Amino acid sequence: MTLSTEQESFWKGDFGNEYSDRNRGAKWAAANSAFFSKVLNRTHGVGSVLELGANIGLNLMAIKQLLPGAKLSAVEINKKAASELKENVPQIDLHVTSVLEFGPKASWDFVFTKGVLIHINPEKLPEVYGLMYECSNRYILVSEYYNPKPAEIVYRGHTGKLFKRDFAGELLDKFPSLDLVDYGFAYHRDPNFPQDDLNWFLMKKK
Repeated sequence: MTLSTEQESFWKGDFGNEYSDRNRGAKWAAANSAFFSKVLNRTHGVGSVLELGANIGLNLMAIKQLLPGAKLSAVEINKKAASELKENVPQIDLHVTSVLEFGPKASWDFVFTKGVLIHINPEKLPEVYGLMYECSNRYILVSEYYNPKPAEIVYRGHTGKLFKRDFAGELLDKFPSLDLVDYGFAYHRDPNFPQDDLNWFLMKKK
């Protein structure tokens, strides 16, 4: 695996391991099921799913419950997380590599990121946008921290590791054949199914 950015090395190493240890448990499973039921309710005919940056598989586990017949694929840079992902979703088509190094040989009905684009080196985002577009037969979902203009914030004491911006807007501008289907906000103080203050945007190819 060739790593071209400091952000990739950061997530491939100890910090990525620690992230996996922190983010797990029944509350995340319930919240993700509620989240994806809302998103997938706005789709039709999804038979294959690709997640870029899947960690231990909490999102894909929820999707598997909602779309039991769908073929699931994932890209994950951290080997420890990928190993647990394979245990959690045994039938997963798993690619243990960087999103920036992923060379797909297929396409999927539903391609998404959830809390991943915020950690990509901003200079590499056009590559990732292109990857998501080319990988998708139909739908693209981005669920990230939104900001009208690009902004960096300190992440657990680290600089250069978390960036907010209008990811969906940039995708829509880059690819005019994408239409916005729906969007929403998931609040960390939701009384039943809290998420991490994520804005989500579901887009579809014309």
